[in-house]
Amino acid sequence: MNDSLGRVLVIVPAWNEQANVGNTVREILGRTTGLDVVVVDDGSTDDTAGVAREAGATVIALPFNLGVGGAMRAGFTYAQRRGYDAAIQVDADGQHDPAEIGRVLEGLHTADISIGARFADKGDYAVKGPRRWAMLFLAGVMSKVAGTRLTDVTSGFRAANRRAIAQYVRYYPAEYLGDTLDSLVAAVHSGLSVTQVPVAMRQRVHGNPSQNPVGASIYLFRSIFALGLALMRPGKTTGGQTA
Repeated sequence: MNDSLGRVLVIVPAWNEQANVGNTVREILGRTTGLDVVVVDDGSTDDTAGVAREAGATVIALPFNLGVGGAMRAGFTYAQRRGYDAAIQVDADGQHDPAEIGRVLEGLHTADISIGARFADKGDYAVKGPRRWAMLFLAGVMSKVAGTRLTDVTSGFRAANRRAIAQYVRYYPAEYLGDTLDSLVAAVHSGLSVTQVPVAMRQRVHGNPSQNPVGASIYLFRSIFALGLALMRPGKTTGGQTA
């Protein structure tokens, strides 16, 4: 799969996902070839690490829960130290279809970061109300910042090449929504290019998503706040690049 990209690492951040992570790892390994899988166990209190290891993944066990941003930064650091040419995030809950991994990776042929977009005329995944409004607003702003049309800037289903991995190791915020919005703004400000490819999303097999009206409204305000902070944050020169 995507031999021209070199060695590719699949990073699966997981927190208390023992019911889902085993199937997710087995499905990735069964539907892709030549890719390594590392599960970053983000301080789980259940048997996420054991289930992931038994399914065939390498496991990085964090002693404390750092949030998805902290887990992904650990995964990108692992990828850089072991010389991977590209990395792709796949969520442990099974919502990211492993059959779409190749499609998202193909975006790296034209950009440093490739986002698997849920609202780009593929699949029937939908959100409503304040959460939908927030996503439209954020996509509009980020499209102007990135200089290309983006429809789903909060998607965690995204791939990075070597340049993007290095950027993420230097700067990848751990706070809520910072892992998607702040990291993307920082990457664009450092000179990295972004593209998106349409993907279909799936529903969780176990557990419940937090999409009630109150949660959606909180998501709206927090996402706009997170994007505002990202855009106002002054650039910092690190390793010859601006983050």
